[in-house]
Amino acid sequence: MLFNTLSRRFLGLAAVFLVIVEAFFFVPAVSRFRESYLQNQLELSQQAALAVLGMPGDMPAPELEKQLLANADVLTIALRRADLRELALTVPEPRRVAQTYDLTTASRIQLARAAMRVFLVPRNRVIQVIGRARQSSNIIEITMWEGPLRIAMARYALRILITSLLISGGVAILMYLAVRWFIVRPVRRVIANMMHYRDNPEDAGRVIVPKSGAAELREAENALRDLQVQLTALLRQKDRLAQLGGAVAKISHDLRNLLTTAQLLADRIEMSSDPAVKRSAPKLVNSLSRAIALCERTLTFGRAEEPPPTFETVLLAPLIEEVVHNECLLAGGEVSIRAEAGPEVTARADADQLFRVLTNLVRNAAQAIDGAAGPGEVVVSARRDDAGAEITVRDTGPGLPPKARENLFQPFRGGARQGGSGLGLVIAAEIVKGHGGSLTLASTGPDGTTFRIHLPDNS
Repeated sequence: MLFNTLSRRFLGLAAVFLVIVEAFFFVPAVSRFRESYLQNQLELSQQAALAVLGMPGDMPAPELEKQLLANADVLTIALRRADLRELALTVPEPRRVAQTYDLTTASRIQLARAAMRVFLVPRNRVIQVIGRARQSSNIIEITMWEGPLRIAMARYALRILITSLLISGGVAILMYLAVRWFIVRPVRRVIANMMHYRDNPEDAGRVIVPKSGAAELREAENALRDLQVQLTALLRQKDRLAQLGGAVAKISHDLRNLLTTAQLLADRIEMSSDPAVKRSAPKLVNSLSRAIALCERTLTFGRAEEPPPTFETVLLAPLIEEVVHNECLLAGGEVSIRAEAGPEVTARADADQLFRVLTNLVRNAAQAIDGAAGPGEVVVSARRDDAGAEITVRDTGPGLPPKARENLFQPFRGGARQGGSGLGLVIAAEIVKGHGGSLTLASTGPDGTTFRIHLPDNS
């Protein structure tokens, strides 16, 4: 298409706008030309009239009168001096006047309308013009044919039109070239860089170097450079994490097999009659169980094969009580875990996945209290609101350390206890997000930590 580029559209708009601007000057210019033309006729007519009135005798010779009227290009000439009208020259058979124009009292708007009326009336009329000659107080009245005036005005209008078109075209071309040089060229350079960067975004050498002198384009180039630098860094980090994840998955798989064997041996050691071995064996078994669980969670997270939830209406009280019962069997003697959920509280969720989420949260809370070497309590409560179900897991532990709060829900970085991986919270947050809900840290501090789960009803 003709105007399918920015520079061509700008060229077309510039030409149109310049023509519109010139049109505003066309009418005043033509009006001034008509006024000047008529004023010139009045000047010539005054000279002819004064020449005739200054001759001896009453009437000039017919040939002289005809010659004077022809030179002034008028039909009749009359002067008004001291409230006295004198007919100086006239043709033998004066024509009837079709329109009278008084230049002494006409406003600019009236003169402009009269000028446009000349083009709208095509026939050759006889008009009367009343005006005052320059450097004279005399009023001059002339009658003349309008045809020569129309021809002169048409020629002048044509000259204005051609000049306007030439000026508009020249200015439009200059603006077109300026736009291509100062705007289109830098934009194309940015586009070329983006296409070049797209082919290999991990190559830092393809990041754009801002060069534009225009503040707006320079700002765009700076923003693009920052985006490309960040994207390149993220892609490199992604590759490193992918390689690390693959290596960790392989190591975790082999390590899980080794730890399973070690756990079987630890079970046999636990049956030993040696009192010292009996005291150490449970701790060894617990350590091996935690190591195996860490390997399994790592493998599960690396595969990212979490199935989509199967939604159903779940009674939360029995589910929470089952989680509490299981975790009470594993928790230390100084950790109390209880449920606070009414029998009527329900949620739209996948029961198995929600069970895993609550198990992770309650187990983390119990381990935090156990690590603080003091008594504590974990409370799991549930309630409903207008938007859905809300489950709260609250403990009286020591609270999350600053590093854990900063990297919360980040894999391998958000562990709250020594040796923890942080995968439990990450997996729990992903499961809740898959339900269309949210898992948030409501509060944490020396008095304990509270996590809140919100499950909407429109899942």
